[in-house]
Amino acid sequence: MYIQFLGAAQTVTGSCFLVDTGSTRLLVDCGLFQGSKEIKERNYRNFPLAPSSVDFILLTHSHIDHSGLIPKFIKHGFKGKVIATSATVDLCEILLPDCGHIQEMEVERKNRKYRRQGRKTIEPIYTAEDGARALNYFERIQYNEVIPISPDIRVCFRDAGHILGSSIIEMWVKENNKETKIVFSGDIGNTNQPFIKDPSFIAEADYVIMESTYGNRVHEDIDNKLELLQKAIIDTHKRGGKLIIPAFAAGRTQDILYSINQLRIKNAIPDMPLYIDSPMAIRATEIFRNNTQIYDQETKELIALGHNPLEMSNIKTTLSMEESRQLNFYNGRAIIISASGMCDAGRIKHHLRHNLWRSECMVLFVGYQAEGTLGRRILSGEKTVRIHGEEVAVKAEIRHIDGYSAHADQPALLNWVKQFSKDLKKVFVVHGETTAAAELTRLISTSGISAQVPGWLEKIDLTPDLPKQVVPEIFVDTWHSINEKMSRIMQGNLSPTQYSVLLRQLAQFEAQINEVVQEDVNENIS
Repeated sequence: MYIQFLGAAQTVTGSCFLVDTGSTRLLVDCGLFQGSKEIKERNYRNFPLAPSSVDFILLTHSHIDHSGLIPKFIKHGFKGKVIATSATVDLCEILLPDCGHIQEMEVERKNRKYRRQGRKTIEPIYTAEDGARALNYFERIQYNEVIPISPDIRVCFRDAGHILGSSIIEMWVKENNKETKIVFSGDIGNTNQPFIKDPSFIAEADYVIMESTYGNRVHEDIDNKLELLQKAIIDTHKRGGKLIIPAFAAGRTQDILYSINQLRIKNAIPDMPLYIDSPMAIRATEIFRNNTQIYDQETKELIALGHNPLEMSNIKTTLSMEESRQLNFYNGRAIIISASGMCDAGRIKHHLRHNLWRSECMVLFVGYQAEGTLGRRILSGEKTVRIHGEEVAVKAEIRHIDGYSAHADQPALLNWVKQFSKDLKKVFVVHGETTAAAELTRLISTSGISAQVPGWLEKIDLTPDLPKQVVPEIFVDTWHSINEKMSRIMQGNLSPTQYSVLLRQLAQFEAQINEVVQEDVNENIS
């Protein structure tokens, strides 16, 4: 059994991990790479394995950096099942076709420019139709239900407290008459978030694959995020401008609505039109309305009192492109929540192009901005940014509220991993920029738990040790000789003759092992 890190290794996005037991092959997540041009180019490459050779995809949650390459994987031959919680499937029903649509629109815009320049046109990674077709492969699972997915693997999905439907995945794998437990953290959520429950703690595992998005940071605005949002709304209202809030459609948009609702209940903010300008966010909000059974108790009580944050009287939605365009010509006060959250695609780019240069406006970031994204460049203080081929001056005020992050920060991550028993063999730190992953790894190691940051495409053997009687001392030298030659094959340093000798050695070694095993079986029977 081995695990290979096909994504989210020394980078935040593209979450994808292969587990190969020899009998079953599965992926945990199959996400889109986002960020710098170099990172995004990975989306266009061939997969490092044949999709048809994979039996399952286990999806931790619906965010595109975890789910966004599933349609491409299916398009290139995957025939198995995609297993996820019911709410995750609901959200993927809107996110995946929308992701395909965005790619089609972005590629068409680029191709218009390429045709004028006489350059070769490009194809989208997949289309909206591919995204919709992928949903036929999804299968729903409930939280806390242990299910066998193959003769050698059982899995259980626990609430990760990140977004609606997000999961930590427990996996038990049988090999060599032993059971190895692997836990995939997915994205671990912040505590006390609106709508959703706090993250689950897991007590036991042999190996943990753990995210590190905020592995070197502490959330600063947890206790005063409501006050910071209130000030941003009041200040923008005084100037007579628009408050532009880039937000992920699933999760962050609804969290902001929850906070605005709290401020309205207290009469703490002026009345302003509130636009949700993202078809995906509008549909995601409807999915939130339909999944009240997994809300936390606080939200249920709020709704019972008649203060449903998703049904405020000043909410306006803009489904069509024409309705969205009209907002660009509206010069009055307004709050506009639009996707994508990192400003790399979607309608938010149009709102930034039309409002970044206006000093009366404000752009309020409420989520993580990955390295290389448009959001990161604006937040870093760049004076001009290129949007849709046009240089736009940044004169609007730029603010950031850290406390809305749906990710656990460094102290919360450390607290989560320390809940495991001392039998934990190793933690593999993923889904973080290099500095964040390295810092979290250092702190985990300092606490007495073995940890490492795997490289992109690195394979790590997780095979349980064979019982000592199966590999007697007389075979150790033979095994080391074979292992050394196998390493030379991987480096291309073995001649055809040496390769033939190695194959004969392997066959003899297997026969010897089988003979010892059979002798052991006969002895036990007698």
